[in-house]
Amino acid sequence: MTRLILATRNNGKIVELRSILADAGLPHELVGADAYPEIPDVRETGVTFAENALLKAHALADATGLPAVADDSGLCVDVLGGAPGIFSARWAGRHGDDKANLDLLLAQLGDIDEDRHRGAHFACAAALALPDGTERVVEGQLRGVLRHAPAGTGGFGYDPILQVEGDTRTCAELTSAEKNAISHRGKAFRALVPVVRELLG
Repeated sequence: MTRLILATRNNGKIVELRSILADAGLPHELVGADAYPEIPDVRETGVTFAENALLKAHALADATGLPAVADDSGLCVDVLGGAPGIFSARWAGRHGDDKANLDLLLAQLGDIDEDRHRGAHFACAAALALPDGTERVVEGQLRGVLRHAPAGTGGFGYDPILQVEGDTRTCAELTSAEKNAISHRGKAFRALVPVVRELLG
């Protein structure tokens, strides 16, 4: 059984990808970065989601000698030219301050009333890197419209303001199962399945 390492300390992501691999009949053992605590977190210095995902995947593959998966994701707002994009987690200046990020974005869009001008999507790039330098990147998106005020208590980040395309609810109003079925990360992870099968058997 091939061990596969996912560049995250987020157990939810590990469980999600482990489930997707199992559903596809892939027998690989998936572990998170916590299995290798001596390896420091990688700085995300890329200018695209794909570059950041590859940076993290290659760093782990090089350090462990194992195939590694990493992802990077964020919110891309149409009228902001795709911003906050790779800066989503630190849009208000401090990494991971969800409320400040959300409040700043809503303030920036305050004068844009019509829903047709408030289009946005969550984007995710997922990368697989092998110790020999082989790499692949796949992507997933979840489109929607930005609400004027947060709604829902589930999820995190910008989930409370993105109303899912074709639905009346925000991502934060979906159940975990509903969100995982359509999420940008779920789509990217599922797109990795044939890549894992091709490169790892």
